[in-house]
Amino acid sequence: MQLISLPTAGIIAFVGAFLYAIGDVLLLASKVNLDDYPKLKRFAKLLSDAEKMVVLSPSRMIWGALLGVFGTPLVLLGFWQIYQGLGGANVWAVLTTIGLFGSASIIGAFVHGTFYYMGEYVQALNQVEEKSQDVIVKMIERHKKILIITYAPVMIFILIASILFSVLVYSGETLFPTWIAFINPVTMTIAWLLIKKILPSFVRDATEGAGFNIAYMAFFACTTFALWNI
Repeated sequence: MQLISLPTAGIIAFVGAFLYAIGDVLLLASKVNLDDYPKLKRFAKLLSDAEKMVVLSPSRMIWGALLGVFGTPLVLLGFWQIYQGLGGANVWAVLTTIGLFGSASIIGAFVHGTFYYMGEYVQALNQVEEKSQDVIVKMIERHKKILIITYAPVMIFILIASILFSVLVYSGETLFPTWIAFINPVTMTIAWLLIKKILPSFVRDATEGAGFNIAYMAFFACTTFALWNI
């Protein structure tokens, strides 16, 4: 006996991805002119677009980080839905797919949360005396190394899991209709990047940084629709 239906699990996962996307927007959807921040301008290469966090309020950064972190358990429930939907396919391939998706989300929650600290570093870099900036610069350099180490497996895991998911669905041995084989987080991200090009600039600006979680929203919306009557 299932305590929760597959569509309900998908809806909860959609909400989790939506919260994550809001967190992305709160952390990343801002613009600055570096000419207005001379203390940051000489570190433009190091900051590589993180300088825009200098205008964010502490409360915005806190909520931006926490919404994504607390949205992660909801997204994980969506992978339970995917696991059930893949029933009938090779069990080891299914477990590998779900394991990779789940691992990427858990590591991704850490990555997302660390952007709060990047924002604090950027604001501190702009506030301290120039002779003290070197301390902050070294902190940012170490932070970026951590981001690279954690981002890499997230991207690799999602890519492999997406391919496996599509192959399993296309095999016809799952509960999903075969058209779902064309729907996964990677294809939905590509679709969003293409759609984004034709959207008004204010929409592009308002959704800055949220593309990957918008793709997850589309993914869970489609899987939920496909399993609605199961």
